Amino acid sequence: MSRLASRTAFALLACCACAAHAADWSDTSLSYRYGTKFAEPFNDKDITKNIVNLSSVSGYKYGKNFFSVDFLMSSEVDPSSAGAKSGAHEAYALYRHTLDLGKVTGNSWAFGPVRGVGATAGFDFNSKTDAGYNSKKRMVVAGPTLMMDVPGFLDISLLALWESNAPYNTFTGAATPRYAYKTHPMLTAAWGIPFNIGIPLSFEGFANFIGTKGKNEFGGDTARETNIDMQIMYDISGAVGAAKNTFKVGVEYQFWKNKFGNPDTNNPGATAKTPMVRAEYHF
Repeated sequence: MSRLASRTAFALLACCACAAHAADWSDTSLSYRYGTKFAEPFNDKDITKNIVNLSSVSGYKYGKNFFSVDFLMSSEVDPSSAGAKSGAHEAYALYRHTLDLGKVTGNSWAFGPVRGVGATAGFDFNSKTDAGYNSKKRMVVAGPTLMMDVPGFLDISLLALWESNAPYNTFTGAATPRYAYKTHPMLTAAWGIPFNIGIPLSFEGFANFIGTKGKNEFGGDTARETNIDMQIMYDISGAVGAAKNTFKVGVEYQFWKNKFGNPDTNNPGATAKTPMVRAEYHF
């Protein structure tokens, strides 16, 4: 990432963090999901993962904030180090802020099926302890967002990604200095749409379509990446005497092709097709 892009993005994020103190509404949730068909590049085994997530979304006068952190715990077939009998563990944090341009200017930016237009900026940050890569991803994102006129929400963004990593291989003991990929685009959508078929349900998730990011740290070509994660959630709050949208349970499915930009040709672990079960507590 260029120094100018870095300073600009982080200055915007600092302003967004200050805005979060004036939240008009918020929803914080603690969730758990479980699946046995996770995959990792260059690993041909199905991996079981337990994932605990803490998320918070809030809105204020001029826009909204979203923060999420996953704690991912793998089974031993994704080992924590060379020869280890324990599984890898990872923390992955994500933050997005969307500034609603209609609210900022006091004018409607609606057209056709679009309710409003925004400017989004944020970051991804991860740390994984595993045998072969030990990811230390750092990424800043920025770009325009269309907020669609649907029940619930559907936001579609075209973002520029500035990404770097600094892997370490426990098999060879080789550390790779922090490496910046080529700036690349991502078309992304996030949604939460309620519906009712006699019971209160919601269709939720995200979809990321990511362009190639040039050469990887080792001189190989990267591939276009598709990551679609979606779930059907059932609000069981009424059945347990709690307020609406307090407790949810459901099923989730993730399709992730060319994971992290690794081509899946002769590399079956680079594409994951993962069903999961999911439970959430909102407070």
